[in-house]
Amino acid sequence: MTAIRIAVVGMGKIARDQHLPSIAGNPDFEFVASVSPRDPGVEGVANFRSLETLLANGPAIDAIALCTPPQVRHELASMALAKRVHVFLEKPPGATLAEVHALKTQATESGTTLFAGWHSRFAAGVAPAKAWLTDRKIERVSIVWREDVRVWHPGQAWIWEPGGLGVFDPGINALSIATEILPQPFFLTAATLSTPANRAAPIAADLTFRSTLGTLISMDLDWRQTGPQSWDIVVETDAGTLSLAKGGAVLTLPSGTVHNDDEEYPGLYTRFASLIRDGRSEVDTTPFTLVADAFLRGTRTSVEAFND
Repeated sequence: MTAIRIAVVGMGKIARDQHLPSIAGNPDFEFVASVSPRDPGVEGVANFRSLETLLANGPAIDAIALCTPPQVRHELASMALAKRVHVFLEKPPGATLAEVHALKTQATESGTTLFAGWHSRFAAGVAPAKAWLTDRKIERVSIVWREDVRVWHPGQAWIWEPGGLGVFDPGINALSIATEILPQPFFLTAATLSTPANRAAPIAADLTFRSTLGTLISMDLDWRQTGPQSWDIVVETDAGTLSLAKGGAVLTLPSGTVHNDDEEYPGLYTRFASLIRDGRSEVDTTPFTLVADAFLRGTRTSVEAFND
């Protein structure tokens, strides 16, 4: 079948580290253009300063991957969908829930694929964890997601601004896994958001959720951890304890530990190609809803200023 001609919009770290290699390794796609007002792009591939210019004057494209900050994503996605170009939204899918729902409606009306990609759901341990938990009684869940923001988001001012999510930018990865593997839905009951005195978004958060069956789920987020990073989910059940470490890559069950290769972003592009071929969209906003609830219901505390 003819390859899907794709452009990458926003040529930052995540695009270069994850999207470009995954596109290059997937025969369903052909990388034909990039969009960035500052980055020169990739040698041999056309680069444009704006998506509008690409759509008007560039090579023909079938799809785009939007890797920009979420605050500007709606306008760009809507522009592409209006031209019947399929759209892959990096996480989080937007700056607000309402704009993501509007994009979903627009995609349906235009017959175009919209894919909200949750890369952590494609970590090696997630699918087998979900299968193992299906018939278990969940007794307690603990999520610890602690990392060093200076390592993963150096100098990215947008992430501290309204709509940038702060520590929930990585935290939403944990929620995307938890909402995928746990058998029952869950909702927020309490949260404390710690926000630096000079920033608009939190640097740490403590959250408590409860499932529809009453199971307690605790979540500890912190962007101030140095040294080894912590991306762990532990689920206590009536059949023993399940743990996911290294962001879902390493699964430990009562029967032993399973290690598999990282397939997060390659898996995302396999799914995106399948959705396009089938004429479907996939826009799960559940992790984003839980983050929005934390901002809506959480108690805010001011902590010491943060500077890169």
